[in-house]
Amino acid sequence: MNFGKKLAAIAVAGLALVGTAACSNNSNSSSSSSSKIPKVTKKTTVVFWHGMQGAQEKTLKSLAQDFENKNPKIKIKLEQQGDYDNLQSKITSTLQSPKNLPTITQAYPGWLESAAKNKMLVDLRPYINNKDVGWGSVAASGIKQDMLNGAQIKGTQYGIPFNKSIEVLIYNPKMFKEYGIAKVPTTMSEVKKAAQTIYQKSNHKVVGAGFDDLDNYYVLGMKNQGENFSSKIDFTGTKSRKLLNYFINGEKAGYFRMPGSDKYLYIPFTNQKLAMFVTSSSTETWIKQAAKKGFTYEVAARPSKYTMSQGTDIYMFSHASAMQKAAAFKFMKYLSSKDGQIKWAKETGYIPVNETATKSDDYKANKDFKLPAKLEDILNSNSLYSVPVIKNSSATYSQLTPIMQSILSAAQKNRNVEKAITTGKNKFDAAWKQ
Repeated sequence: MNFGKKLAAIAVAGLALVGTAACSNNSNSSSSSSSKIPKVTKKTTVVFWHGMQGAQEKTLKSLAQDFENKNPKIKIKLEQQGDYDNLQSKITSTLQSPKNLPTITQAYPGWLESAAKNKMLVDLRPYINNKDVGWGSVAASGIKQDMLNGAQIKGTQYGIPFNKSIEVLIYNPKMFKEYGIAKVPTTMSEVKKAAQTIYQKSNHKVVGAGFDDLDNYYVLGMKNQGENFSSKIDFTGTKSRKLLNYFINGEKAGYFRMPGSDKYLYIPFTNQKLAMFVTSSSTETWIKQAAKKGFTYEVAARPSKYTMSQGTDIYMFSHASAMQKAAAFKFMKYLSSKDGQIKWAKETGYIPVNETATKSDDYKANKDFKLPAKLEDILNSNSLYSVPVIKNSSATYSQLTPIMQSILSAAQKNRNVEKAITTGKNKFDAAWKQ
């Protein structure tokens, strides 16, 4: 369960409104070489739009203050834009008046496809390769390559990864022991077998397994069969049918479930009505808040080759001055550094984007969450995947949850599942073609 992702996966059609207004702002184009990037020699303000709230915003403010203390010539002006919905809307509307954009913003790449097309974003590769404001090379950055790839738009490195989570399997070890599940499932077939056993042995009082994010279930299910998320997917083809039937059969029989009126599966899980579920690693925060004293849970790799890399990146707009861009990238570098990422991960529950941070004893020793001690092994088990930034991918991705809900609801209620699948195919295909 990734609340930010659910909020972010809404309308992206507004991006198409961006037009020639960007053309006059191409003087600071993304093609500048690393040798042309200036050192920050005078007072410079960097405006950063973000959607962080609560403990996340508090930690971001602390990191900005730490950075300013170390870089007295740079002022980081944090501007909170509400939730991700609000942030996306603000970015989309302001793209029509580029001079009113911030220096940098938190965003998903799908929000900025038109901005990239209209050269309103800065290619960050020269900054990465610059030894003063950057690291000197991609390798020296220490950032996970899969996450860097996820912050690209059509092959150009416009973003630097920031707040990230992955899909994991969260399970109740006491229930596993009670119902004779000796091995934590590592494949989807093992998930099915364990779920059936738990459901049967509990006399149908405990659902064996669930999947929180139905959009990710479909995207990863296809990717794990060798199909990238694109308009080439045949929603009623053999691979898609296999994926749909796996869940449909489980819903009909009762050993699988999707979120229902409870909205998120951590609720039945902490109420001990669900033995395990695939969800975002950030769900740990909510489990800890909802669970009663003595409740235990564990975290394991998603039972598949691929897992979803979720969360936003930081992007830079081309209208900013050369000095602002240099100052902004120094801040982006700090946020993705080992120390910055350890603090960010320990205080928010997000995973580090920095390899050294992930492997550090300081991060692994974090007892507030289960994931830190296991993350390195999980990332060795799972390859990361993210929704490709291609035409209408975000819009189609946002349709997957309601499509899947309709199909699985039909299965639950013994209604016409085939009709729901056909309707789903029509919506899926239409979303790609809009």
